Amino acid sequence: MSTGAESDPEVVVGPGSIAIEIPARSDFVSFVRVVVAAAAELRPDIAIERIEDLKLAVSEAVTNAINAQERVGTIDRIRIECEVTDDEITVFIHDRGQGFDQGEVPELPEPDHPDRLLHESGLGLHLMAMLTDETEVSSDDDGTDVKLVVYSSNRRRLG
Repeated sequence: MSTGAESDPEVVVGPGSIAIEIPARSDFVSFVRVVVAAAAELRPDIAIERIEDLKLAVSEAVTNAINAQERVGTIDRIRIECEVTDDEITVFIHDRGQGFDQGEVPELPEPDHPDRLLHESGLGLHLMAMLTDETEVSSDDDGTDVKLVVYSSNRRRLG
């Protein structure tokens, strides 16, 4: 469904999947959370706590995507895709902002170390990895792709 308006989200639904495109604006983050939660709830064996973890991780990824596009001044839309299978839900986030080198992301002190207070931002990637069962980030000149996976309760987290 598309209204044609640049400021409206576009939604595409298929078997076991949903894709949305949103303007790079922070007022759409809560909309994305609702869509991801609704998709995740199609799997009754994914615990509500895991859905909440996924929603927070997706919020971080979408906020990063919005910020990346704002830094380069692009008006491209951000694409979010949810795929629901028998044993997991996978969310893909794609932005057209300037990519980054993951090797340049600093290692953070442990949560209880006093130096952790010096890190007001830059926690998003670490938080996404803590909240999901799988996190993949790839970045190049065309933007950044994030893949977040949460397993069903019937599947154990690796590692």
